[in-house]
Amino acid sequence: MVRSVAHLGPRGTYSEMAALAYIRWAKLDTGDELMLRAYPSIAQALQATATGETEVTVVPVENSVEGSVAITLDMLWRLETLQIQKALVLPIVHAFLSRADRMQQVQTVYSHPQALGQCQGWIETQLPHARLIPTSSTTEALTHLQDDVRVGAIASEWAAQIYQLPVLAHAINDHADNCTKFWVLGRKASHQGNQTSLAFSLPINAPGALLKPLQILAAHDINMSRIESRPTKRSLGDYLFFIDIEADASLPNVKAALQSLKHCTETLKIFGSYSLLPIDNPCPSDPTTNTSAGAE
Repeated sequence: MVRSVAHLGPRGTYSEMAALAYIRWAKLDTGDELMLRAYPSIAQALQATATGETEVTVVPVENSVEGSVAITLDMLWRLETLQIQKALVLPIVHAFLSRADRMQQVQTVYSHPQALGQCQGWIETQLPHARLIPTSSTTEALTHLQDDVRVGAIASEWAAQIYQLPVLAHAINDHADNCTKFWVLGRKASHQGNQTSLAFSLPINAPGALLKPLQILAAHDINMSRIESRPTKRSLGDYLFFIDIEADASLPNVKAALQSLKHCTETLKIFGSYSLLPIDNPCPSDPTTNTSAGAE
């Protein structure tokens, strides 16, 4: 069976690296052949899976330095059909790419906003006067290099190898343990796993409104590993709350807690229980060859 895997493109993004890591695991686990499909935005990649154009999507959800990826959370709330099937954590090591002979020549730096934020200290030290321009992906930033020695980009060394671009500096992220969590999302639930993600809106903005759902989790002995608020986009001060718990939704105490949550929330969405995939070596062995069938 051939399945398609959507991800943020073009070739050489960290999202593609995560998708390839998922493909290697899936090949060993099920024997399925998987085909990569690159999309120009996270939103379009998620939409492709929601509408059945692809089987699953691999998207970033949280970085250890810059925090949550807002578009992933917002789209997951908006799209009714998506469930989290797996999660994986990818080490993120940034490199500075440029055709300049020395750093002092660079006047403009392109990269994804997350990458720029993860390298903020290095940029302030090495390129204090450079203009920073955000791009839709770290790979899209490379299209601006061309033959202009005044331009640089932040991406991975793997991307530099794919596009045969010179690396002026490596491991420039401010924190050595920089990593990003990715979700594998599909239209089918995994039905098992030691982590469960959910989100809810509140019926009223009043003292204690958020406390009630949190008390329910505590009363059922459920550990919450993350909570994040996002605007509902209905009015200022009106929020959604995304929560990760360390438990399987099929357990009796979790079932009881989720049932109780329905009575103190306006809208409650359960995105599924899932496990974290073991990723030993996230980097593709051959930078010039995509290991999936029919890659785009």
